Amino acid sequence: MRYINSAIKAREKEDSYPFIIYDKRTNRYAGCTRFYDIKVFHKTAGIGYTWYGKNFQGTGLNKHCKFLLLEFAFEQMQVERIEFKVDRNNIRSINALKSIGATPEGILRSNYTIENGRRDSMILSILKNEWFNTVKSILLKKL
Repeated sequence: MRYINSAIKAREKEDSYPFIIYDKRTNRYAGCTRFYDIKVFHKTAGIGYTWYGKNFQGTGLNKHCKFLLLEFAFEQMQVERIEFKVDRNNIRSINALKSIGATPEGILRSNYTIENGRRDSMILSILKNEWFNTVKSILLKKL
C-alpha cells in the first residue's frame, strides 16, 4: 500500500506518472511502471519502478510497454533523454534495457536505501536522436 500511496503523491506533484500494465491477451493485470523524475525544463524523465508478475516475465510484454512509453516520451512529451536506474546486481533488467538500445553510463554508489541496507544503481539512457535513428527500429523488429 505504501508503494501505491507514494506513486499517487508523486503524481499529484507532477513529478511522476504511474501506469498499471494490463495484458490484453490474458485479460489480467500484469504489473506497473511509471515515468518519474520528470524535469520539463531539462526535457528529461526516467522510466522505472517497473515490475511484472512472474506469469508475464519473458512474454514480450515489457518490450511492448517500453516501446509505448518511449514513443510517448520522445514523440509527444518531446523529452531529449530517458534515464533508467537499475540495481547493479539485477543483470536480467540491465540486459533487457541493453537489448532495447539503452546505453550504460555508469554506477551510482550506495544511492538507494533498500530493505536490507543500501544498493548501487547502474544508470542507462536513451537519447532522442538514438530513439529516432536506431532504438525505435530495434524495438519494432522485436515486437
